[in-house]
Amino acid sequence: MSQQSQFSLLKQRRFAPFFWTQFLGAFNDNVFKTALLTVLTYDALQWTTLDVGLLNNLIPGLFILPFVLFSATSGQLADKFEKGTVARKVKLLEIAIMIVAATGWMTHSLWLLIAAVAGMGIHSTLFGPVKYAYLPQHLKTDELVGGNGVIEMGTFVGILLGEILGAMLVVHKPWGIELVAGGTIVIAIIGWLTSLRIPHSPAPEPELKINWNPATETVRNISFSKQNRPVFLSLLGNSWFWFYGAIVLAQFPLYAKNYLHGDHSVFVLLLTIFSFGIGAGSLLCERLSGHKVEIGLVPFGAIGLSVFGFDLYLSSVAYTHALEAVAGAAQTLDAAGFFHQTGSHRILFDIVMIGIFGGLYIVPLFALIQTRCDPKHLSRTIAGMNIMNALFMVVASLAAMLMLKQGFTIPEIFMATAILNAVVAIYIFSLVPEFLMRFIAWLLIHTIHRVKGVNTDRIPAEGAAILVCNHVSYMDAIVIMGSSPRPIRFVMDHRIFKIPFLSWIFKTAKAIPIAPAKEDPWTMEKAYVDIAQALHEGELVCIFPEGKLTTTGDMNEFKGGIMKILERSPVPVFPMALRGLWGSFLTRGKGNPFERSFRRGPFSKLELAVGESLPADQVSPIVLQEKVQVLRGDWR
Repeated sequence: MSQQSQFSLLKQRRFAPFFWTQFLGAFNDNVFKTALLTVLTYDALQWTTLDVGLLNNLIPGLFILPFVLFSATSGQLADKFEKGTVARKVKLLEIAIMIVAATGWMTHSLWLLIAAVAGMGIHSTLFGPVKYAYLPQHLKTDELVGGNGVIEMGTFVGILLGEILGAMLVVHKPWGIELVAGGTIVIAIIGWLTSLRIPHSPAPEPELKINWNPATETVRNISFSKQNRPVFLSLLGNSWFWFYGAIVLAQFPLYAKNYLHGDHSVFVLLLTIFSFGIGAGSLLCERLSGHKVEIGLVPFGAIGLSVFGFDLYLSSVAYTHALEAVAGAAQTLDAAGFFHQTGSHRILFDIVMIGIFGGLYIVPLFALIQTRCDPKHLSRTIAGMNIMNALFMVVASLAAMLMLKQGFTIPEIFMATAILNAVVAIYIFSLVPEFLMRFIAWLLIHTIHRVKGVNTDRIPAEGAAILVCNHVSYMDAIVIMGSSPRPIRFVMDHRIFKIPFLSWIFKTAKAIPIAPAKEDPWTMEKAYVDIAQALHEGELVCIFPEGKLTTTGDMNEFKGGIMKILERSPVPVFPMALRGLWGSFLTRGKGNPFERSFRRGPFSKLELAVGESLPADQVSPIVLQEKVQVLRGDWR
């Protein structure tokens, strides 16, 4: 498994030109949009008589409308044509759109500028499927989380810098408008130049017949995605994140002005803090996931989004009361003045934490979609996701406008969104319990234990295989699950399913109960049928051939059930060994379990070692026991 820093990708042509093309697109888009929103918020009367709050929610809605209309077509184009070529043509389109925007700036035409907003929405719609389908073609599986993290970090740094530059340039006297108009054209040209270096990326389905009807193709895309339940619900989870983000970010201009009593520099500070958080969270994913696709981080991210979203409401109310107490509500604060106000640090902390947990939420979802989706249909799946993202963001804009019309304050909108996020997260994770399972496993191996994987990259990323391991504790399956890059079907003693909480965990993980023939022959035979079915469907199956937990720390004799499995399903077998787990609270040694755990101390170290695969015709219980014994060594 590659252990290089994810930043090393920025030195490689397979990644760097694409990264900078994406970065410059996000950067330019936000220079333009933020300049427009800043003008409308702080100098509205020079441009329009329309309600500013309405425009602040309408403009993002118009930007994402093309995602609904054109994503189905863009996904087909990305699957049918070479991705580098598509990227270069999209960047030429960006140059043309920025020329239209420059005309709007120079003629003071608001509706021409709004047309350019929609144009940049088309640009992003066409580039989106290329963006996420490109990475799996050029990155290894263990590089995907890091690569996605760098892309997301770069995207939000580009957004951040674009927002800062756009807000600063447009208020520059006397050349602000001219600087924005000319600068966005120059940035678009540089983006096109970087796209010329993107390496060849073959079309996965060059014979694809384009369906130009966006309605029927959209239905077909979403219907195809529904066939893969984890992928489809990951698409929904991704879209929900954009709903959450769209509501929160759209409120920032008026939130900074009316509730924090700040000038445009306070608005820029909020955007800076939020974007820093998203970038930091995206980069943290690789470290926290151990170089694999760790969807257990998704519930962790969802919890943080709700907790800190709700606290942003509380901290905003406290800030307003503190400001009124010192009779400072009438003055307008710059960023430095805001920073020194009582309660401002808590607001900034909440915003950065929303960003960090947002990064932890979104990056694993992208990686899961990329690794579990049919490669020939990946661009169209991403396009389907973009359609759902757009619909969710349009609904977010409508929901925000409705709440404002109903008298909600902006802090109350933050609170309502945080509560709704908790409800949606609980619903999604109840439909796909694998997310919660992985979260529990991730917590276990990062809190109670510190688990080190030894050659865990040998666990196959796809295809049927049997994993064989020594049996030390009731938590063995969770430790193994947390170290695997993909789901595992565990074969476990049926009595474990009677233990509260553990029963829920193993049933949720679709573990296969087994019983001795003398005790329950029907359960035993059904177990072998279920194992054969799982292997036939290309799944990983893990068994504990000892048939029971060790009571001494030494391995018990391996039983012959593995041979019966291989008779039906001759698949590769991977010996594994847990070491360092003996003596923990959930082992079955003699003496007081609390006393044993106390002696071990908190954050105890343990390892999961994976051996090389054995073909089915070389496997026997004796051979497997010897292999596992060597892997375990003297460390119990």
